[in-house]
Amino acid sequence: MNDLSIVVGNKNYSSWSLRAWLVLKQTGAPFEEIVIPLDRPETKEKLRAHSPSERVPVLKHGDETIWESLAIAEYLAELFPTTKLWPSHSSARAVARAVSNEIHAGLVALRTHMPMDVRGRYPGKGRGHGVDKDIDRIADLWRACRNRFGGGGDYLFGPFTIADAMYAPVVSRFITYDVELDHIGAAYRDAVWRWPAMQEWAKSASDEPWVIEQPVV
Repeated sequence: MNDLSIVVGNKNYSSWSLRAWLVLKQTGAPFEEIVIPLDRPETKEKLRAHSPSERVPVLKHGDETIWESLAIAEYLAELFPTTKLWPSHSSARAVARAVSNEIHAGLVALRTHMPMDVRGRYPGKGRGHGVDKDIDRIADLWRACRNRFGGGGDYLFGPFTIADAMYAPVVSRFITYDVELDHIGAAYRDAVWRWPAMQEWAKSASDEPWVIEQPVV
């Protein structure tokens, strides 16, 4: 299936692009990658050529155009059912969808005060109002998923699922801002960071020439 392409933003900064890209990589299908640098004078015009929302990521499959990370993930899960991008068991699958939606729609303080910067290192920074509460919530989620469902592998539900892609930018943030975790959270963070697809993305991020100013306090 070689008629797949994905439009992403700067790999150093675009957390939503990372999520969709990781899910697509997990399918093993060949695809074309189109990178559009964000926050530049020509960005809107370039995005308009690919995305009805004028945002990244965008998945193109033949005549279909799918935007928004979780919608792309769901589309790929249906397109590649043997990849098992969601857990097989109904209870685990329900929880995986719940935790994926929680990071997708919530935990705003962390996403606001700790913007993704894959190549940056800001230990002790980004601790704005509400961030510690979000960190505690994420640690609780990771611990609960690993304890209940994680026996079959290193990820939240054992093998890789969409939920791990949804939390991959959080892993990057926790490394960038040197967030302390318990042993379960730290082991999960390290497993995601070592994941070859994650390392491929991080290498590309480190090689990018573009810089977006993101004040971190």
